[in-house]
Amino acid sequence: MENIEKNRVNNLVEKIKIELKKVIVEQEELLDLSLITLLSGGHLLLEGVPGLAKTLLVRALARALAIDFKKIQFTPDLMPADITGTKIFNLQSRGFDLKKGPVFTNLLLADEINRTPPKTQAGLLEAMEENTVTIDGDTHQLPSPYMMIATQNPLEYEGTYPLPEALIDRFLLKVIVDYPSLKAENEMLKRHHQGFSSVDLDKCHVRAVCSPEDIKESREEVQKVEVDEDLRAYMVKIVTQTRRNHAIEIGSSPRGGIALLQSSKACAAYQGRSFVIPDDIKKMTIPTLRHRIILKPELSLEGVKPEQVLAEILSKIEVPR
Repeated sequence: MENIEKNRVNNLVEKIKIELKKVIVEQEELLDLSLITLLSGGHLLLEGVPGLAKTLLVRALARALAIDFKKIQFTPDLMPADITGTKIFNLQSRGFDLKKGPVFTNLLLADEINRTPPKTQAGLLEAMEENTVTIDGDTHQLPSPYMMIATQNPLEYEGTYPLPEALIDRFLLKVIVDYPSLKAENEMLKRHHQGFSSVDLDKCHVRAVCSPEDIKESREEVQKVEVDEDLRAYMVKIVTQTRRNHAIEIGSSPRGGIALLQSSKACAAYQGRSFVIPDDIKKMTIPTLRHRIILKPELSLEGVKPEQVLAEILSKIEVPR
């Protein structure tokens, strides 16, 4: 099998990473999984305490991709119409004009999404699944490409609302953003001491290195990535075991298997391959399924994490040769 053309996918993501690294220190996994989500055509959920450069990453990504970007700061009093938009009566035309909400963009940052009630969170469901928004019975198409990156605070934080299962299941990947290493934090202080400003991307020389058409072509290449029948069966076994494991109250839906397939194909293309290998599936299992399983309450109270259970499942399933 021939590898994917380097200048089509691999070179593209490498150019984007170079721009992102001008403002993001370390965080290799975060950068990789963000770009894999982009290649997959999915949406990304980032969880971590405030101040870990999640917003900066999204702003820099929008600049590197040369696409329109909007941010919604989620608060307890936010309403669904504040996200999607509404129709306003025009006295001159004697008709209703559509005032589009911030969801009408290419890259949407839903910041602190779990600080708003479920009613408002649910306003994103149609946009995430169908790339459309319905306002007063009229359906409107969202711009293409369309991607949402949401950030959420850990649920232990005061004033947070757990995301409904129907909404969280629509995120292709969930990434836990942790504190930087000692070396990385030293580098961050050095950059700020030398005049770095996270609000001025021009000063950081973050350039546009691709176009919406490049993104579309890269996604088409991802769709062409080959997946052996044995590897598809391997994915099904992983997802099925989440429904049978003694530690899991609710296992992954079939959408989790589809997400694992799509993200594994994107992972292969990301590395310049036109075929998936078992390591791609292993790498993508935890970020793809960690938010799609619910552990039994007693185990959660004991501090058991979804990542531990998924790692155990992976260790017990024979890997195809």
